[in-house]
Amino acid sequence: MDTADILQIIVFCVLLVALTPVAGGYMARVFSGERVLLDRVLGPVERGIYRLCGIRPDQEQHWTAYALAMLAFNLLGFLLLYALLRAQSWLPLNPAGMAPVLPDLAFNTAVSFMTNTNWQAYGGESTLSYLSQMAGLTVQNFVSAATGIAVLVALIRGFARRSARTVGNFYVDMTRATLYVLLPISIVTALVLVSQGVPQNLDSYTVAHTVEGGRQVIAQGPVASQEAIKQLGSNGGGFFSVNSAHPYENPTPLANFVEMIFLLLLAAGLTDTFGRMVGDRRQGWAIFAAMGILFLAGLGVAYWAELQGNPAAIAAGFDPAAGNMEGKEVRFGIVNSVLWAVATTAASNGSVNAMHDSFMPLGGMVPMVNMMLGEVVFGGVGAGLYGMLIFVLLAVFIAGLMVGRTPEYLGKKIEAKEIKLAMLATLTLPLGVLGFSALTLVLPAGLAGIQDPGPHGLSEVLYAYSSGTGNNGSAFAGFGANSLYHNTTIALAMLLGRFLVILPVLAIAGGLAGKRAVPASAGTFPTHGGLFIGLLVGIVLIVGGLTFFPALALGPVVEHLMLGTGTFF
Repeated sequence: MDTADILQIIVFCVLLVALTPVAGGYMARVFSGERVLLDRVLGPVERGIYRLCGIRPDQEQHWTAYALAMLAFNLLGFLLLYALLRAQSWLPLNPAGMAPVLPDLAFNTAVSFMTNTNWQAYGGESTLSYLSQMAGLTVQNFVSAATGIAVLVALIRGFARRSARTVGNFYVDMTRATLYVLLPISIVTALVLVSQGVPQNLDSYTVAHTVEGGRQVIAQGPVASQEAIKQLGSNGGGFFSVNSAHPYENPTPLANFVEMIFLLLLAAGLTDTFGRMVGDRRQGWAIFAAMGILFLAGLGVAYWAELQGNPAAIAAGFDPAAGNMEGKEVRFGIVNSVLWAVATTAASNGSVNAMHDSFMPLGGMVPMVNMMLGEVVFGGVGAGLYGMLIFVLLAVFIAGLMVGRTPEYLGKKIEAKEIKLAMLATLTLPLGVLGFSALTLVLPAGLAGIQDPGPHGLSEVLYAYSSGTGNNGSAFAGFGANSLYHNTTIALAMLLGRFLVILPVLAIAGGLAGKRAVPASAGTFPTHGGLFIGLLVGIVLIVGGLTFFPALALGPVVEHLMLGTGTFF
């Protein structure tokens, strides 16, 4: 364990904690309708968008209307992106002459970016035109992230309001999230990345001749603009096939550190936004603490595992002090590779600067468990916090059962309706992960995508459908996902994991907004102290652990069967 490694982790964590109230306070002002510094510049743009689209910003929506608006907007985005991918060869800004994307891959990609998953079963530099990257993927990076933030803001209003029938206006929330939060920070970030060497151009690919006399095609393009929102919006879809391991996406240690901070910045900041908007900042910091405990625990386990090195490599004569460097960039080393891997799966981002497929078994298990816990360890922007608030409702419900009182949270009684909706959202993840994984393991079309037989092959499948259903987008690199079967089933898993969670969340928001506040009493369970934080962490671990432990424990059984038959089963 290197002192410099520990120092990097400490600096990362301290900076994240310091930036959380800054980002959280700003977003609270944006979504509370207060004036912010950018009003003078962006206010006319915002009002022009409303006039152009016929939106009345003062007209709020019932939760059902809010949900319908969200679904209609996302459906339109999916159709436009699918059409763009299928027609890219006939459209401009295609200097490399990219062919139309095949129907099943276009379907998978359009669903992926519309749901903020950014799962990629293709190589960006060898499949997509510049127009598809910019007008298709980058646009969806903005609006899919803004959709998650908007849903969270509606849920926050449900907790904060009293006897109300509305939870806000989806179009207003999404517009403000894009204009005032995502766009300005992305512009500044893109300029920082350009200064570090990330390309931002529309030039044709460069042909270079190597010293050996060979010919090399060097891909480039509008990378920095996509890279900035990819990290900030918890998207993760890379311009290049190897994502942030590519030197054009992630060229320097400073670029790597900035991109890692942005993996978690808005997701962490929204916990403070929540506390401010409900009138009790302690509630936001309690949730941040629970997320932080889970994050640090996973980071510690994965870092320790990767330091041990691969026994097979050590037996072949490699220095055990080097740790497990397989699949990692030497310029980043173990600590930055592990920190990124844990952050990207905690944040529902899915970008990678190392190949998770090459991690040690325990090191690779941590990213998988992060996703199986529901992507609530900070999670995606908006999506992580509304997922964690589902666990908060379950925690106060269990606490209420233990003391014989009707559970309450922020002055609102949590009744049967809210718990049923919370359980519906909670059960969505195991339905997608275990259901599609089981189907994959019994169908020849599903088994064809597995690169390594045995326990690791099982991990590839579980990881893929955990990533899809959890809207993460990362993968065990050896998994062959670009087939009709996997493109279709992973797309269905992504839709399930996105909208079968959002709809119950909005229903909970509507129900809570209509309730009156109950004054706190001597029997009210405090939800901002250490006891509640511990209970919340326990609920997250128990629900995730009990749900997925049998599947994770199948590894030795599969290995035994494989050794006996020479096949996967």
